[in-house]
Amino acid sequence: MAVNNPCQALLRKIQQVEFVTLELNLYLNTHPEDQKALEQYNCMHRELCELKKQYEQQYGPLLNYGWGMNTGNSWRWAEQPWPWEM
Repeated sequence: MAVNNPCQALLRKIQQVEFVTLELNLYLNTHPEDQKALEQYNCMHRELCELKKQYEQQYGPLLNYGWGMNTGNSWRWAEQPWPWEM
């Protein structure tokens, strides 16, 4: 899928890092003693948090559902294109 603008590129990066983080989380459910996987998970989690923070500062909230305070632009997400419209 072609990325046409910086917003889409950042959203794609978030999706990629979120996928890796989730996979590591699932792996750690069955291998909790794997320190290398735990370090990778923590690293990816920090990167994911930073990417989400960056996205929300530039483009508005990624999620609604009471995940954050209302800063006056909490419903901007509804004005953005839906994922299938990108």
